[in-house]
Amino acid sequence: MLANRSVEVDAFMDALDHPMAGHVQRIRLAILDREPQLVERIKWRAPSLAVDDVDRVTFHLRPTDRVSLILHRGVRPVDDATPFRFDDPSGLLSMITDERGQVVLAAPDVDERLDDLLRLVHDWVRA
Repeated sequence: MLANRSVEVDAFMDALDHPMAGHVQRIRLAILDREPQLVERIKWRAPSLAVDDVDRVTFHLRPTDRVSLILHRGVRPVDDATPFRFDDPSGLLSMITDERGQVVLAAPDVDERLDDLLRLVHDWVRA
């Protein structure tokens, strides 16, 4: 078992009744494996991954026909000396606000774009 994997999130995932639960689990475990500094918990009734207690990647489980992840910089806007900018060469990220973006993947795209998503998450948590 991965050191950053949560028993609470494992139990949540075991009980999750969602058509995309298998894809959510695959992405979750791939991110945890690739990003050992991330710690997971349940936030907003979904798995969320944080660095230093600041949520950075949260699954959005309301859509049932796709996997949706919110990439953010915490619950509140961050007061930076210079405005936050993030470039996504993969094209997966749609910015919702200046500090929050969303990735949406249909079932067939999960396998096809998983490496791109993992690179995106890697870059996002370091931005």
